[in-house]
Amino acid sequence: MTKTQGVRKRANGVESRQRILDAAARISGERGYEGTSIAAVSAACGLPASSIYWHFKDKDDLIAAVIERSFDTWLASVILPPEETGTGLERITTMAAGVAKSLMDAPDFLRLGLMLALERRPAEPRGRTVFLQVRDTARARIAEVLPELFPALDDNAVQTLTTYTMAGADGLFVQREITGDTIDLVPLFELHAQLVYEAARRMTDRSP
Repeated sequence: MTKTQGVRKRANGVESRQRILDAAARISGERGYEGTSIAAVSAACGLPASSIYWHFKDKDDLIAAVIERSFDTWLASVILPPEETGTGLERITTMAAGVAKSLMDAPDFLRLGLMLALERRPAEPRGRTVFLQVRDTARARIAEVLPELFPALDDNAVQTLTTYTMAGADGLFVQREITGDTIDLVPLFELHAQLVYEAARRMTDRSP
């Protein structure tokens, strides 16, 4: 095999993997974990089941990869803009808007992850384990943002606000999933961020 052929083969492999993940994301978002099958993904992406098994060990491995890919896209938005871009309130509002947009563009990890997290099975799917792991990463990222804006917050306050922030975001996302695209997540996430900011400010004012 020539070098050019090797590069082309790798590129085709990457493209195939993305096609498989795109199809799996659509199907799992519509049918959930149980309703997703290798056969259905094969039909949706136009690739044989053997190609899917070449990239992924089984359905569980595929679902976990869907969650990981979508999460990476989402996590890139959980970054507080630099100080020169505005006040603390403006910065956290901008970050919240970015998070909302990323969830609207790539909702797979949270939609599927929440379904898996709420289920209890004798054998825990790898996708659920991966979702809980990446959720811890997101929680840690948010817990880093709050002290940057409010250095006087103690650890208990940071943990309380982090839990509230994530729970509120989950609730807004679930509401949109139930109601549909008539709900615009961006202004709702901006409002949520402003409420978190105000709560943090009050906690700081009450601290010794």
